[in-house]
Amino acid sequence: MPATPITPLRPAARPAWTAPDLDTVPVEPTEADLERFTRVISIDLCPEQEARAVTPGQAYPKQRRVLALHWHPEFVPMPLVERRLEALFPNAEERLIIPTQHNELTTFGDYAGVEVDCYASGFNQKIQLLLHFRKERLEQAHTLRQMLRHTHKYRSSQLFAFMAAILESHPEIVGQAAAQTGADETTVEYVRRNVARIDALLAVRWDAVPRDSMKNKLLANWFDTLRAEHSDPFIDRVQTYLRAVKALVKADFSLDYFYRASEVIEEARALGAGIVIPHPEQFWPVLLAEYDVDGWEVWNPQSSRYTGFLVSVLHERNRCRPRSGRPLMVFMGDDTHMGEKVKDPAFQNPEKAAREIGVQPWGDMLVRKQLITAGMDRAQVMAEYRARLDG
Repeated sequence: MPATPITPLRPAARPAWTAPDLDTVPVEPTEADLERFTRVISIDLCPEQEARAVTPGQAYPKQRRVLALHWHPEFVPMPLVERRLEALFPNAEERLIIPTQHNELTTFGDYAGVEVDCYASGFNQKIQLLLHFRKERLEQAHTLRQMLRHTHKYRSSQLFAFMAAILESHPEIVGQAAAQTGADETTVEYVRRNVARIDALLAVRWDAVPRDSMKNKLLANWFDTLRAEHSDPFIDRVQTYLRAVKALVKADFSLDYFYRASEVIEEARALGAGIVIPHPEQFWPVLLAEYDVDGWEVWNPQSSRYTGFLVSVLHERNRCRPRSGRPLMVFMGDDTHMGEKVKDPAFQNPEKAAREIGVQPWGDMLVRKQLITAGMDRAQVMAEYRARLDG
């Protein structure tokens, strides 16, 4: 059955700050918790959610070329994504659109893609790579699929590490997160009791839980549904504390889950893949590794401060390359998450919800000036990258 949309119940008058009485917060799951859990883990879309998926807030009728090589369909079906794109770009004449789900190959049209978590041994850090393919080449991608299945387990296992930390298997993480965010004992205990109930429900409902739900955001989505029972400021404080715990867990997460970047690149190149380094300003040393890639993502909603600098560095790298070498290309990633689009607007992350597949600042005056200096533009990138993928 389609999931019932979660509608926040907001009283007309509510105190600015309402902390719960812990005596009223259960430790064991209730019937209401089971209903809430079912909604939170559901990946089925109700008609209202489908309408959100296909209806953008704005259209771009003047945009003739659509390039989108870094976006996440999540659990939104591709036919709905196609309808959204038609509404976004009603006059598009040329498109190169490839989805990049985290550690999971997905296909759109003639192409397939994935965003892979991997390990850069040279500087002992997790990085990410975007891989793009002609879809027919996936018939030979047996080894890559096995590598991705192994890596995909990282996200669900990280959820359990996240929950374990909150349940005080790692009290030092809880203490540090509380100190960083100013979370008081009531907030910490309220979160712990809720996570204990989620843990219990996962145990008894495990066979019915979609694997796409087993992500860190499961906890955030659960607490968002509790805004109807508590004040927004209190749940906002809960979410701030959760983010701090998550960051500490991720920082301490073992790199043994990942294949080395060089191994991923070697396997991808054997399949004729294109390879792009996304949002490199989040891990600068990757640019020094001189990996065999097709280009860098110089702009991303999360990484836009150094666009001009990255374009200039990439241009200089190309000037100094051997004549026989292929030039590095400039890419931009909108990093759209379609799952954010179908949420009730009251629960959306406004920054993430504003992203759109294929909407990037190629025409921005300052960015365009830098691209012209480097001899690059969207049309050139589309033509060159398509030729590499099809070759």
